[in-house]
Amino acid sequence: MAIPKICGIETEYGILVRGADPNPVAASSLLIESYVASTTGRIGWDFVDESPGRDARGFSLDEDGPEIETHLVNAVLSNGARYYVDHAHPEMSTPECRTALEALAHDLAAEEIVRRSMTAARRRLPDDAELIVYKNNSDGKGNSYGCHENYLVDRLVPFGRLVSDITPHFVTRQVFCGAGKVGAEAHGGEVDFQLSQRADFFEEEVGLETTLKRPIVNTRDEPHCDPAKYRRLHVIVGDANLSQTATFLKLASTAIVLAMIEDDFPMGDLALAHPVPAIRQVSHDPTLRQSILLRDGRRLTALDLQWSLLEAAQKYAIERGLEPLGERSDGGSVGDLAIDTWEQVLGDLETGNAASTVDWAAKLRLVDGYAARHGLGPRDARLKAIDLQYHDLRPGRGLAERLGLTRLVDRDEVERAVTEPPESTRAWFRGTCLRRWPESVVAANWDSVVFDTGRDPLVRVPMPEPLRGTRDLVGPLFDRATSPADLIALLAGGEPRI
Repeated sequence: MAIPKICGIETEYGILVRGADPNPVAASSLLIESYVASTTGRIGWDFVDESPGRDARGFSLDEDGPEIETHLVNAVLSNGARYYVDHAHPEMSTPECRTALEALAHDLAAEEIVRRSMTAARRRLPDDAELIVYKNNSDGKGNSYGCHENYLVDRLVPFGRLVSDITPHFVTRQVFCGAGKVGAEAHGGEVDFQLSQRADFFEEEVGLETTLKRPIVNTRDEPHCDPAKYRRLHVIVGDANLSQTATFLKLASTAIVLAMIEDDFPMGDLALAHPVPAIRQVSHDPTLRQSILLRDGRRLTALDLQWSLLEAAQKYAIERGLEPLGERSDGGSVGDLAIDTWEQVLGDLETGNAASTVDWAAKLRLVDGYAARHGLGPRDARLKAIDLQYHDLRPGRGLAERLGLTRLVDRDEVERAVTEPPESTRAWFRGTCLRRWPESVVAANWDSVVFDTGRDPLVRVPMPEPLRGTRDLVGPLFDRATSPADLIALLAGGEPRI
């Protein structure tokens, strides 16, 4: 039986400075510092056990791999998220979530936190200066920044099979989760409009890198939980979405495909002959009519391949069930919602009616309409400006928020997620500790919280199980504990284990 598909999103945001120091690292630091200073204060990230150079193929590059930037702003928030400077970008990692709907709510909460950060930062800037943050993936100058996903996967699944079975989905899911792009960069060639902001920047099928020679399947083996039982599949082949439907379906469809892989459920032979050229070919075809070559010699469109995956998912739902995707707050099945949404969106793409649910379709309608009204050529600079404005997170300035995109999560739920962690994972323990005793939490990370109880030494509380530390499990302990020392004593007494 497939394990629960806990998931989360890491988003690197584009940042622009007007009227002040243009250094993006300084600007990103100011943005984050301004927010955390106005809330619970800065509680740092614990870098113990960080190992970004460990490779799922059985080796490690940690000694020579990417340097962990411990000197930059790196804060833990009361909702269980991580807010930090990554190279030259502000980045938000949502807390680990039990369902794709929870992850969507926290992704939307991250957008709201960024908006509040811009407001807080403006108070520290000259009157005519501001920081502008964009939820996009490209600066238009050949540089791309990521929107990464993470999924809990059973360690027993051979990594080679994971790669072969997930690649067709990663290459073709951009038909519904591409953010859209005017023009092309990197290896894109001459393109007027394409589905994905990121597709042009992928050069390898499999690999460890995330900034150079980007692979379709990333091999980072850093589970942030019990490594004997779990793998964290770190997915870098996705766009940052503003459509709630696209974000939800990106997460939920991938979770279903991973569950089918874990259960060794047949999905048909959909292996691609040449995945790297195929991911660009799919992106460069907003008509969705061009076919890509499969390894067995057949040719299918990306839409055909997604229909095949959906058909397999529907059979899987009937024969095995969709429990790994969890339940909705109203008791309904997140998996059933995912299947229904997947079918609806693919149908809308076939009929050209996906502008309310798919970012690239909404953006293309906007760009085509503006070009027709003003008689502009397909690569006019004004169309690229519209492309960028689609992703502007300033209230009232972003074009995406004006288009009536379908909502799946209500505003009250997003508002709660700004300050409160999901109740269904260990993020609830982390976030609740920060809300109740911010002065006693020295640092935290995904699988531990470090307390200063007023006595030496510091106390680290490990959390190797993502589905423990939930409100149901440890809520009674918080009801009894009046201090971190009380909480630690209760945990030391035995059950519940977190």
